[in-house]
Amino acid sequence: SVIGEGETKWLVLRYGDAQPTPPEECESVLDTTARFWGEWAHDCQRDRCVVRGPWHDHVVRSALVLKLLTHPETGAIAAAPTTSLPEVIGGVRNWDYRFAWIRDASFTVQSLHSLGHMEEALQYFQWLRGLCRQFGEHEDHLHIQVMYGLHGGQDLEERELHHLSGYRNSAPVRVGNAAAQQVQLDVYGELVNAFYETRRYGEDTSQSDWQFIRRIANSASRAWNTEDSGIWEVRGGPRHFTYSKLMCWVALDRSIKMAEKQGFDAPLRQWKEARKAIRQAILKRGFNHRLNSFVQSFDSDVLDATSLLIPVMGFLPPDDPRVQGTIDATLNHLTDNGLVYRYVGDDGLPGQEGTFVLCTFWLVDALVLAGQLDKAEDLLLGILEHASPLGLLAEEIDPTSGDLLGNYPQAFSHIGLMNSALRLGWAVATKRAAKRPKQRP
Repeated sequence: SVIGEGETKWLVLRYGDAQPTPPEECESVLDTTARFWGEWAHDCQRDRCVVRGPWHDHVVRSALVLKLLTHPETGAIAAAPTTSLPEVIGGVRNWDYRFAWIRDASFTVQSLHSLGHMEEALQYFQWLRGLCRQFGEHEDHLHIQVMYGLHGGQDLEERELHHLSGYRNSAPVRVGNAAAQQVQLDVYGELVNAFYETRRYGEDTSQSDWQFIRRIANSASRAWNTEDSGIWEVRGGPRHFTYSKLMCWVALDRSIKMAEKQGFDAPLRQWKEARKAIRQAILKRGFNHRLNSFVQSFDSDVLDATSLLIPVMGFLPPDDPRVQGTIDATLNHLTDNGLVYRYVGDDGLPGQEGTFVLCTFWLVDALVLAGQLDKAEDLLLGILEHASPLGLLAEEIDPTSGDLLGNYPQAFSHIGLMNSALRLGWAVATKRAAKRPKQRP
């Protein structure tokens, strides 16, 4: 229809079969919607906000992305709202991301709590608790999937839709995700760390929570020395991935700390022996002396950005020479135009991929912990320049063209942005406060 001068017409998009909104109510509904999102997005003044720095608006936008990717009924957070947007235009690395990944758990809890979104953090945590009730009862063989449907579904069979040409002729288009059936040992650490982070922010660890945590720790202590598919879901066969061992160490380390802090019953001697064994194995076989860096898998020479999480997870202090060596190796060999690749090596799939947004934020985190704040800030501001006009980030970025690649917007990318910006902002503020002259009493 044609809209005349001074005339108003309303267009309402609605999901489901509810009755249409009467025209006279549309303006009120719009005002209510705008007010809700303005208040939720902590419509605040920059100088008093917990988010300090020129990245303030990007953090707020990222929080909104996370909220919009949250299922309103279950609290599950989708990795992305899209499927099969390619990691390389014309390539075959096209995956369905409309599911909730366990690997996102601890980072998600941390970011939501840090920004004060306690209700959403608790809702997400309750979804994790609900998942725990689905797992089998056999304590020695706790099987946790890599990802689940937003209602907790486990059957995510992968299919290719051959009648579709894909985005810019990037076929195949896939629905479902076969990686759900992979064994990825890092999920043990991701889940326990989510419980650990939630407890730090005031949520009690119940006895039922502890029984599940104990089962995870027992599983990690028994399974850590087996091969798996790794966090990157490589389709080239199982290996002894260093990051998987690291997160088994995290599962045991956090479980031990919770047991000792709260007096929970636990086989502490067994757990501590396993924790020590994992540490020794990582330091002996996960560190390559020729490269002066931690590597992707035991006894390999493949660099991997997950090694940047070694200081973040508290496995080694940030001033350890091996941590600094890993940072330098990442800067020299995995970084292109200020953007970081996940790894460079065979993963069982044809073609290449872009730089990985989340890995660039991991480098920011490692630099902050190492006290290299200026370099961290330059890196953070550089990646923010690649965001879309709406402040959105995909999974990957082409380091040459700057094009966003992969599913979009990507939850993990925005979670990484929030955590890195908060970490850097706090570090900069602390450094400035330390330089201020002390006032005389």
